This record gives sequence, C-alpha cells and structure tokens, in this order.
Amino acid sequence: MTQDELKQAVAKAAIDYVVDGEIIGVGTGSTANFFIDELGKIKHRIKGAVASSEATAERLRSHGITVFDLNEVETMPVYIDGADEINGAGAMIKGGGAALTREKIVASVAQKFVCIADGSKLVEVLGNFPLPVEVIPMSHAVVARKLAALGGQPRLRLNKNGDGQPLVTDNGCYIIDVLGLSITDPADIEDKINNIVGVVTNGLFARQGANVCLLGTAEGVRKLEF
Repeated sequence: MTQDELKQAVAKAAIDYVVDGEIIGVGTGSTANFFIDELGKIKHRIKGAVASSEATAERLRSHGITVFDLNEVETMPVYIDGADEINGAGAMIKGGGAALTREKIVASVAQKFVCIADGSKLVEVLGNFPLPVEVIPMSHAVVARKLAALGGQPRLRLNKNGDGQPLVTDNGCYIIDVLGLSITDPADIEDKINNIVGVVTNGLFARQGANVCLLGTAEGVRKLEF
C-alpha cells in the first residue's frame, strides 16, 4: 500500500469515532485532509466542526460542513488529527503543517484525542522529526539561542515562495524547527520550551497526548489506546 492509501485507511476508520449530532474538532495536514473528505460523506450526521487552521476551515467548508469558532464551543466529544511522530505512550510531535498552536488549543477542548497516522510515524523515541516551536517574531533569535542551549539545532522555517522570508503562521508568528533532539522525557521538554519567554507553544503533545492512535499498516489499521 502507498502512504496515501494508508492515510486514507485510517481516515475511514476514524469515522467510527464521530459522534452524531455533535461538533467535531479537526486537525491540519495531509492525513487530516483525508479525514475531512470522509467526514464530508456523513456531514448530515454532525452539527459541524472546529478547524485548527484556515486551510482546514476552507476544506471543511468546501464539503458543506459548518465551521464553528472555538469561542462558541464549550466542549467537543472528539478531536481527530495526524501526527509527525507518536511514541508508545501517546506523546506526539506535531506542527509540520505550522498549525501546532491552534491544534493544541482545539485539542484541549475535546474529551478524546484520536490520532490518525501511517505506521511509519510510530517511534520509540521522539525527535527524529524536527520539533516545531512557534514564536513571537521579535523573539526568534533569542529563543533560538536558548533552544540551542537545550542541545537542539534551531532553524527558522522559511516560506515556500523561495524568497528567503520566514513562514508566517495563521497567528502571525514564526516557526523554529529544532533538529538533533532525542526526547526521552517529552513532558519535561514540552514544559521547558514553553517556559522560554517568546515561545507561544511547541509541537510536543505530551502533557495532553493522544487517547487513541489509529495506525495504517500493510496488514490493516492497528489501534493503540493510551
């Protein structure tokens, strides 16, 4: 099976976690996009969705799904999103699509986090995928120095226009990707980085990780519960 076929398989499996008549939290990225396409097929069963990015909101609306502002929502039964890496305890690295802050906010409102990913995303130790850190623009240099002091190799993420300018998130912030980390205690590193002045949040989802992970494998969808 191709990676896209694996992603589509877990996206279909995630529909079983959709609660009829409720608002669903939806993540950002290629795997989440497959889920949105599946959600569009059952849109009559749900009240709507909360999106973790402008791109996700646009895709949801293209399927005729009502998009709610999170400020209008007190709680949601489930948040469904992908991961760049996930370990055996349900801790994740997210933010390859630069939506980590909104993803973390929306996930915090949901009663259950269902991670959907292809099998390659399951790792023993987090950190091979560069850890995204969203920062206030004026602080990116000082934050980078402090991230380096933690043992990482910080790189300011550039946009895809080829003009050498920083990528700007939906929140008007920058992303620093931290390479070279071996994250054996994800919750501790999440706290340490979030305590750096100028950091909005980082892409470690450890304090509030996944409750369920649906992994796409050649043998079918594998379910992990944490």
